[in-house]
Amino acid sequence: MDVFDLTGKNALITGGGSGLGYGIAKVFIDAGAKVIIVGQNLEKLKNARHSLGESCAYFQMDITRQSEVPEMIEQIEAKYGAIDILVNNAGKHLKKPVAETSDEDYLDILKVHLLASFTLTREVGKRMMKRNGGSIILISSMSAIMSMDRVVAYSTAKTALLGLMRGVMAEFAPYNIRVNAIAPGWIETPMLHVAIDSDLQRKQKIINRIPVHDFGQPEDIGYAALYLSSQAGKYVNGVLLPVDGGAASGF
Repeated sequence: MDVFDLTGKNALITGGGSGLGYGIAKVFIDAGAKVIIVGQNLEKLKNARHSLGESCAYFQMDITRQSEVPEMIEQIEAKYGAIDILVNNAGKHLKKPVAETSDEDYLDILKVHLLASFTLTREVGKRMMKRNGGSIILISSMSAIMSMDRVVAYSTAKTALLGLMRGVMAEFAPYNIRVNAIAPGWIETPMLHVAIDSDLQRKQKIINRIPVHDFGQPEDIGYAALYLSSQAGKYVNGVLLPVDGGAASGF
């Protein structure tokens, strides 16, 4: 028995057209799952679909339009079948000092990372409850564990996801739905390069902090998500799993 096998499972991954979401989608497909990636950038979605193959489908949508999410889930399940795994991965980065972060900046980050994740979790979760089973993963961040400067909106949103995870887990567990979170460290993605490429001093500081002295790869997050979504992780619930090369514990 392969406890990591996802054959027959449908996984919905937000922000699946690139970066961490793409890495998770690739690992899930390799494990036998059918994957639906969601995002705003149609070209990215099409390119990802072409690269990932026939086990991948895409759905273009702005998940911050929360009132449209229930209809989106209805359409996806009508076309592709029941969603067994939800990965709330979509996000955006903002690097500004607190004094320069406007109310609009702050709310914009919360909408993508937190509010959209709540709506998706609620809507998919209601359907999972009726089917008595499922797995929901929230992509948090090391900024929810350690202090970082110039990312106050991002770190607030990623920390709040842990409260969402625990609250939802307490209500969904009786329905055989597991709810967990992953805290990626510094992973080699376009978002990472946006955050650090213009600040070489910060980049070197980060590398020095990681005990393995290297950035992780999107597939590293994919393998963690696979564990949490598969039978291998069937007794793991309400957990934050750091995948960071030891950054949170080292130094």
